[in-house]
Amino acid sequence: MQDSSTFRFAHVSSHALAWRLRRNCSVTPAQLGWFYASLCLVSTLVGAWFWMLGAPLVLGFAGLELLALGVAILVYARHATDGETVLLQDGRLIIERDRAGRGERMEFSSAFVQVRLSEGRGALIHIGAHGRQIEVGRHVRPEWRQALAGEMCRALRTSGAGFGTDREVVV
Repeated sequence: MQDSSTFRFAHVSSHALAWRLRRNCSVTPAQLGWFYASLCLVSTLVGAWFWMLGAPLVLGFAGLELLALGVAILVYARHATDGETVLLQDGRLIIERDRAGRGERMEFSSAFVQVRLSEGRGALIHIGAHGRQIEVGRHVRPEWRQALAGEMCRALRTSGAGFGTDREVVV
């Protein structure tokens, strides 16, 4: 492969290039679970205190609030580990995408891959060959997508000496 200084987004090893495109999460689902459990404990204690003082509705509303917050936390946790990995290795371009716990994998011969950046604000990177296509870059800042697509194109062009002239890479 190439020198790691030529790539801004890729992780370079001796036998592969990998682009790991992940969400920027400051809190892991486990940390959020512990926070929610502590919040439940405190709210239940406060609600029980008001119950003993003769205001039973406080405990009910605290329960509703915790239920709504729990649903929001579940939605967040389900998507917190979403991401995409694009791996260029041994003449193959492998794209793995994880969305809400469901994995998807597509594999292409790197000799025939086309990389395109669609038009407009928020445009994603389209990678495809032989009628199959997948979009990546959902977790990359929009202003960085063109640079990422260009880097992928450069890596595809230089990944092997055995590629023919019928190869097309478009940014």
